[in-house]
Amino acid sequence: MFYEQRMQAPDSPASLRAEYDEDLREAVDAVGLETAADATSVDADQLEALLDLEGESPDLDLEEAAEIQALAEGTPDPDTIVEMACEHLLLGMTTAVLDVDSLAGELEIDLDAKEVQQKIERRAPMSFDEFVHVQHVIASGSP
Repeated sequence: MFYEQRMQAPDSPASLRAEYDEDLREAVDAVGLETAADATSVDADQLEALLDLEGESPDLDLEEAAEIQALAEGTPDPDTIVEMACEHLLLGMTTAVLDVDSLAGELEIDLDAKEVQQKIERRAPMSFDEFVHVQHVIASGSP
């Protein structure tokens, strides 16, 4: 689950995203598409795209991914998931001895250090894709 502390990462952010898409897909499958649409603020088309194994990952923000993940049995509520996910990014940066400048420099997406810091500290919105890229760099740098 994406909100847990990662100490290792697959070879690419795309592989990590595919892993998390599978977790989210399982959460939606467990409750059904209609229930997932009713229980979350996520658009039904995005949920359907998530269930499409051949399609691309839907555009989700971190909060929407948390809402979907919270559908799974035994998971925290969405707000707690977001808080845990971001706290684990900060903890991972400490473990990997990364500052925001170094982290931003290693990202495969276009975010500067200030944007990275604002997103991790939840002072700016973060897409799920941005989260995955940041987490991948941090986990890849962990000892």
